[in-house]
Amino acid sequence: MKGMHKVAFILLVIGGLNWLLQGVFGWDIGTYLGGMASGISRTIYVLVGLAAVYELVSHKGRCKECEGRSGM
Repeated sequence: MKGMHKVAFILLVIGGLNWLLQGVFGWDIGTYLGGMASGISRTIYVLVGLAAVYELVSHKGRCKECEGRSGM
């Protein structure tokens, strides 16, 4: 599972940087990969979304910041 966490983390960083570029400069990385009609762009967007769901579901069991705290 450690490998899955690393992959999910990398995908979330890519997604977060894409949102930063979109918000600040109006650039969308997916546009440069052929837009939403491109299979590669759609695949990347789906993988980033799945990584977010994975991290959301598995976060509390691994998070050192959340250990011992009630909440979340």
